[in-house]
Amino acid sequence: MGPSETDPHRAPVRQSSPGTISRRHQDALLAARLYYLQDLTMDGIARQLRTSRSTVSRLLTLARESGLVQIQIHSPIDSAVELETAVAEQFGMAPSSVHVVPQVENLNEAETLDRVAMYAARTLTPFVSSRTVIGIAWGSTLSAMSRYLNRKPTHGTTVVQLNGAANTQTMGLGYASEIMRRFGRAFDADVEEFPVPAFFDRPETKDWMWRERSVRRVLAVQERMSLAVFGVGSVGAEVPSHVYSGGYLDRDDLESLAAEGVVGDVATVFFRADGSSDGIGLNARATGPDFAALRRVPRRLCIVSGPSKAEALRGALNARLVTDLIVDEATGRALLTEHA
Repeated sequence: MGPSETDPHRAPVRQSSPGTISRRHQDALLAARLYYLQDLTMDGIARQLRTSRSTVSRLLTLARESGLVQIQIHSPIDSAVELETAVAEQFGMAPSSVHVVPQVENLNEAETLDRVAMYAARTLTPFVSSRTVIGIAWGSTLSAMSRYLNRKPTHGTTVVQLNGAANTQTMGLGYASEIMRRFGRAFDADVEEFPVPAFFDRPETKDWMWRERSVRRVLAVQERMSLAVFGVGSVGAEVPSHVYSGGYLDRDDLESLAAEGVVGDVATVFFRADGSSDGIGLNARATGPDFAALRRVPRRLCIVSGPSKAEALRGALNARLVTDLIVDEATGRALLTEHA
C-alpha cells in the first residue's frame, strides 16, 4: 500500500488549479505518509501537524477515498481455496470436505504441523455431538492435535482407540493413553483404550486374541463408530511418524514394506500408492481396523502435514479412506504434483 509520490513538503497551495493539489489533499497525503510509511500513530501525527486526532482520522479517510492511498491485500487464503477445489476434484471429494491451511513462509515441518493441528482441533469440534463414537488412531499428528482441542460438553459420547500401542520396548500406555485422555476430557466422553500390541509376532496370535471377550468388547465399540480421526504414517516424513520411529518395526519389517511397495499406513495398517493393501504381510499382524471396516464409518477425518507425506496421503485417498481432509498448502500442492 502507499500514497502517491507528490511531495508533501512543497509550499502550501491555497487554491486548486489544473495540475495542482489542494491544501486539504496535501495535508491528507502528508498524514498518509506518516501513518502508512513511517508507522506513526494518529496521536503522533496530530502532534506533528498541530491538529486534533479526529482531524487526522478524517485526513486518512480522505486519502483513501480520493485515491491517494490504495490498499491491497495479498491473501494466501485465495490460493488455498483454489487448491481445495483442485484436490477435491482430483480425488472425487466434496469441495467443502477439503480444508487447506494457508502456507506461512519460513516455517519448518514441525511448526507447520503445529498450525495444522490447531486448525484440525477447531474443525473437529462441530463434528462431535452427544452419543458420538469417535475412533482415534494414535500418532504424531493426533498427539499434536489433541493439545489444541476445545472443550465441548456432550453426554453418552465414547472415544475408542483404533489400534494397539504396545511393542517389544514399551506398552505404549503413556503415549497413546494421553492422546485418548485429551480427547475424552474435551468432550466429556468415556474412553475405551485398546490394550494390545500394535503388531503381533504371528498372525495366529492375533486370530486367537480377537476371540477373547475383553478384546471383542473393544472391537464392538469400534463397530459403532460414526467418526474416525487419524493421520497418515510415512517412513520418509521429515517429522517421523511414531510407528516408524518408536521401535514398532525392525529392519526385516522395513525391508518387507519396501519390497511390497508400501508408501504409508493408517492406524498401523499399510497400503501402496494406488490404495491397495492386499498381500502386505504386516497387515495380518496389525491391530488397526481393516480398510473395509474403516470405510463403513460415515465420517473419516484425516489430518496430514508436511510435503514428505504427500505420497502416503495419495495412497490413503486412493484407498477411499478419507471423507474429510485437513492439509497444509505445501502438502496439498505436492499431492497434486504427485498425482499428475
